[in-house]
Amino acid sequence: MKKTFKMTHPKIKVDRLFEATKCDIRKYLKRERNKTLPEGVDFWDFDCKFGTTEEAATMVHVTELPKCIDGAQEQSLEAFYVEILAKPGIRTKKSTPQDSE
Repeated sequence: MKKTFKMTHPKIKVDRLFEATKCDIRKYLKRERNKTLPEGVDFWDFDCKFGTTEEAATMVHVTELPKCIDGAQEQSLEAFYVEILAKPGIRTKKSTPQDSE
């Protein structure tokens, strides 16, 4: 998903547009996560970018997208850019420090 969301509409209130944007992003993530996984892959991972324009977008974690949208709402932005690209992910075990006694 590569999309510029516009937060101006003649009939819809701005707060409702921001909530609809978050809902669209959640629906997209759910749809992507429900796709069948390729062989040898544990989960779907996402590369996300957020910014006022496509050129100014910076990398953010998928869990930070709602916070970024809330920040855009506080700044009263008229438009913002969101990019979400799904990629296969493989879980790695966390290394545990060994106790030396």
